[in-house]
Amino acid sequence: MNMDYLPELLKGLGTTLELTLASLFTGLVLAILFTLVLALKVRPLTWLVKLQILLFTGTPLLIQIFLIYYGPAQFDAIRNSVLWPWLSQPWFCAMLALALNSAAYSTLLFKGAIDAVPSSDREACMALGMTNRQALLRVILPHAVRRALPAYGNEVILVMKGSSLASTITLMDLMGYAARLNAQTYDTLTVFTMAGLIYLAMTGVLTVLIRFMEHKVLAFSR
Repeated sequence: MNMDYLPELLKGLGTTLELTLASLFTGLVLAILFTLVLALKVRPLTWLVKLQILLFTGTPLLIQIFLIYYGPAQFDAIRNSVLWPWLSQPWFCAMLALALNSAAYSTLLFKGAIDAVPSSDREACMALGMTNRQALLRVILPHAVRRALPAYGNEVILVMKGSSLASTITLMDLMGYAARLNAQTYDTLTVFTMAGLIYLAMTGVLTVLIRFMEHKVLAFSR
């Protein structure tokens, strides 16, 4: 294996990590807001959240990235608006697509965890004089988030691997540098094997971190 390729590939590692972290943070904030909307049954926001979930879980991530990056350029009103400096940047469009995709799946995850909280917990809150909103925010949601953490760990890894699709809209992340190196050398097997090993190493590190967090957060259940 030609190790001379490694420095070139690692040039894109920072962009991959930056894109993954920004997408996860934005997606998590949106998922918590969407979950609250669904749990509190805030109309008509409930229908908008359900529509967002339907669109982003029912279509491939690659199509979502293409539509968010290439779609706005078709409208003069958007090109002439204050949004264009953001929507014309491949990094921002890739981050937005990954965040919205992650938010859709995470919302389903968190809502399922809330529904799985025993009804006796809610009844205990009511007996203590809490309102539905207080019970949800102070007791049920924190309990549900802790229960959802193991499954959310898989979502974190999926977002990291999904970031490799950002290279299709000219973003020079790890996969972007691998594609360019392959075009220059035609050493496809070596280049993509090394890129795959870097992704595998990142997955291993994330898995260890997630398991450590699970061990700490779920200590009360042991």
